[in-house]
Amino acid sequence: MRRRDLLTLIGGAAVIGPLRGYAQRTQLPVIGFLGGNRRSDPLIAAFEAGLSENGYADGQNVHVEYRWAEGHWDRLPGLANDLISKRVDVITTSGGDVVALEVKQSTSTIPIIAQIGGDPEKLVASIAHPGGNLTGVSFLTLELTPKRFELLTELLGQPKVVAMLVNPKGPNAQRHLEYGQQAARATGVQLDVIEASNETEIDAAFADQLHADALVVGADAFFAGRRDQLVSLAARYAVPTIYEFRYFVDAGGLLSYGTSVTGVYRQAGSYVGKILKGARPADLPVVQPTKFELVINLKTAKALGLTMPQSLLARADEVIE
Repeated sequence: MRRRDLLTLIGGAAVIGPLRGYAQRTQLPVIGFLGGNRRSDPLIAAFEAGLSENGYADGQNVHVEYRWAEGHWDRLPGLANDLISKRVDVITTSGGDVVALEVKQSTSTIPIIAQIGGDPEKLVASIAHPGGNLTGVSFLTLELTPKRFELLTELLGQPKVVAMLVNPKGPNAQRHLEYGQQAARATGVQLDVIEASNETEIDAAFADQLHADALVVGADAFFAGRRDQLVSLAARYAVPTIYEFRYFVDAGGLLSYGTSVTGVYRQAGSYVGKILKGARPADLPVVQPTKFELVINLKTAKALGLTMPQSLLARADEVIE
């Protein structure tokens, strides 16, 4: 073989090799993950654990494209369209109904596994038979509002006024109010509704509107993305506060009661794996949560001058000391 031919052959192999590797990588199924808030490594680990139940591992036999709005809802349309343009095989969402609705409105063909915070039947034909291209896992966040009021009254005896922080621009604002009114009647407290839909309004709500013995932070994806701010303000104004999810308590909040977030992420991952194996969203019922967590932060209770009743401590899934 002449030297020129040998060099041509070697050069061609050098080009073909990387192209073959690129082709193999691009042939992996691709999952689009659209999160309304910021990335949480423990929750992503739970999602990937759900994927592994069906034999999938990111970077091995599937690729996950993550996109995060970090609480800026105006970014959602662009992020959703970006994932759709990449022709992903399935899209999964976190961050509540706002994110799920954005993706549902953006595609009627790509399968969607959504984390649903409010009423599932706003997104699907029915819980048992979703129809269409969307199904998912429900948090039952709103329905647990009365229980959060009960836990506050058990902690404080019988508070006279309990405030509830509501996002008036949230997709479930009216239902928040209805559940809050129902809970106030059941526990015999006066309900004081305070509103905020951005960071500045949250500051103003605590400084100007909050005149209550305790606070329930409404179940809303926007508030979940502002948990550090909310926990800091609750400490500054020394108001006993209950939240929907445990990561508020991990950040220094007093107590939380709600669906296991890691459980929801894991189930979402499992459903995505089923879709990749050929299942249709229309045939997968919306999963209703069965595990609810009561998490208590004793350090925060001490800072507020509160003694946590043994009845609550005995029922807590975790006590942070």
